[in-house]
Amino acid sequence: MTKTLLIRNARVLVTMDGTRREIADGAVFVRGNVIEQVGPTADLPAEADEVIDARHHVVLPGLVNTHHHMFQSLTRAVPAAQDGELFNWLQNLYPIWSRLTPDMLRAATMTAMSELMLSGCTTTSDHLYLYPNGCRLEDSIEAAQRIGMRFHAARGSMSLGESQGGLPPDMLVEDEAAILKDTQRLIETWHDPSRHAMLRVVAAPCSPFSVSRDLMRESAALARHYGVSLHTHLAESKTDIDYSREQFNMTPAQYAEDCGWIGHDVWHAHCVQLDEHGIALFARSHTGVAHCPCSNMRLASGIAPVRRMLDAGVPVGLGVDGSASNDSGHMLGEARQAMLLQRVGFGPDAMTARQALELATLGGAKVLNRDDIGALAPGMSADIVMFDLRQIGFAGALHDPVAALVFCTPANVATSIINGRVVVRDGRCTTVETGLVIEEHQRHAAKIMGN
Repeated sequence: MTKTLLIRNARVLVTMDGTRREIADGAVFVRGNVIEQVGPTADLPAEADEVIDARHHVVLPGLVNTHHHMFQSLTRAVPAAQDGELFNWLQNLYPIWSRLTPDMLRAATMTAMSELMLSGCTTTSDHLYLYPNGCRLEDSIEAAQRIGMRFHAARGSMSLGESQGGLPPDMLVEDEAAILKDTQRLIETWHDPSRHAMLRVVAAPCSPFSVSRDLMRESAALARHYGVSLHTHLAESKTDIDYSREQFNMTPAQYAEDCGWIGHDVWHAHCVQLDEHGIALFARSHTGVAHCPCSNMRLASGIAPVRRMLDAGVPVGLGVDGSASNDSGHMLGEARQAMLLQRVGFGPDAMTARQALELATLGGAKVLNRDDIGALAPGMSADIVMFDLRQIGFAGALHDPVAALVFCTPANVATSIINGRVVVRDGRCTTVETGLVIEEHQRHAAKIMGN
């Protein structure tokens, strides 16, 4: 018999449905892994196999992280990489990352996913683009399955080393035929195209400065043959723009179009330096953008023109980006920074708190090419998070509890449900012991630094 779950008595239930309803004393009724009913508590069933009282809580759809590099959680705050722009930062870290092992990768993924889950994230992508010492994408996939995170595993790659005019050292690049073969293997083995899927595979060459034009084009053809999404970095910094103009005599957006990297099945990370032509192209083709405000500030890459993108109709979601260029993996914190950064760059009306939350939910779902997450409505996946308003950070902010989630100190979730399963209860992960995860992670972090 299919298990039922009822969340009831919410202070406010934020649906992100077609009319963006916010329901006082709201409730959600779940059957199995799918939402069956949403509405006022009085209008929903009074009983279920499990009942969760959401009094004093804001309930909203699980947050969606559209860009991450989880292995980088091993190299947070590395002294040699604390300052400098993107290319310098990468060149300081590549030699350290070359020591990555499968055990390190699994520990890093578990740590990053625990951190995301506690921040309200229920679906995440991870862009793994280097595979030294026997590392495989399966190391990340196994961690996701253990912790219970909805996962878009991006098979990244680098094929253009320094000797061929690329940025990464030759020791970290792969043969392009091997990249395509492994991407095909992963799709055939792991990709689940069905609605409510917990695991999807993404074809994801790292960036224009680390792979060839041929790999970009062949990856697009492979992805479209199998019906999977495409992901890469684009227009992240001014040095990124300079490289594109020098190597291709094109802007990054023009290069993306030339390689077949536009469309509803494509999303690009950053796009900080996307020009007006690029914005119009992405809007017309429904090409998505993963906005990573903390990382963009950390590396002084600039302020992405998100307001202009949204006004033009570009799909935009949020990403925490790598843990070594953000040093945090808090999705609610990322929503807050997205709002604040747009205001710094484009004025106090550039983004509201609710618009920031929409980027973190519906926006991310659209960028990942999904119609089953990002909202609380009948037929949607049962990904639901609850934030307790009785924390000191919310004191005096209950005039508007929904806006308080973004304006106030970023809080951790009290309860998180992914695919109908409670994965955080009373602020603690139920699927892993986080203390042990952290302890193992610290050992690997010391080892990758040579300590």
